[in-house]
Amino acid sequence: MADWKDTSRNAQPLGSVPRAGGDVAGRVSYDEGLRSHMLSIYNYMTSGVLLTGIVALLFVNSPLFALAFNVVETPGGAFAQPTGLGWLITLSPLAVMLFWWFGAARASTGALQVAFWAFTVLFGLSLSTIFVTYTGASIATAFFAAAAAFAGLSLFGYTTKKDISAWGSFLIMGLVGLIAASIINIFVASGPLSFVISVLGVLIFAGLTAWDTQRLKDEYQYVRGTEMAGRAVIFGALNLYLDFINLFLHLLRLLGNRE
Repeated sequence: MADWKDTSRNAQPLGSVPRAGGDVAGRVSYDEGLRSHMLSIYNYMTSGVLLTGIVALLFVNSPLFALAFNVVETPGGAFAQPTGLGWLITLSPLAVMLFWWFGAARASTGALQVAFWAFTVLFGLSLSTIFVTYTGASIATAFFAAAAAFAGLSLFGYTTKKDISAWGSFLIMGLVGLIAASIINIFVASGPLSFVISVLGVLIFAGLTAWDTQRLKDEYQYVRGTEMAGRAVIFGALNLYLDFINLFLHLLRLLGNRE
């Protein structure tokens, strides 16, 4: 039996990238497939961000918001104090994340799609409190700044010839430290620590945006033409969605003006 090296000139084995200067038709086919794959990821991610924003706007202007959160005015600005329902809404995205952590490996593509849209909706409900805390101008400024930064960083991750895979371990360690510092700051409520967390958050999620983009691009060679391709799109969209949302939130905390 002939092995994959003996396949016809136009056939490309799964899990490989056509060599430059080799099979031109195979290279073109691979590049077209890669663009389609990444475009699907970006479409899902962008739709998720838009859905989150729409849900947040609708919820904060609905009567249900007053049942979930009490708006408290302080000298430092307003903030939304959650009721029992509010805590349920605030923590509800974690329930979906538990599914991603422990059940996604066995779930079908359809189940992953449902989980993705459910997460973006629930996150929109919990994110609605920013409209009470920050001015509309601040939210818009942070959003467009995050969008511009995300686009540039993702383009860098997609086009750079430099292997940035080594960034991953440092970024993940930084993310763990960021989460730990954020938990500590819940109890100490330190202004300077909040500033440091916001600055580090912007840097970490900026790096993760570029790193995730290159990782997803490289991953395509292993999933193309397989049943894993559809699942990879959903996983990739969730990663980039979280990169963008966290980049936006840290920019908002860093630059935003409170109501």
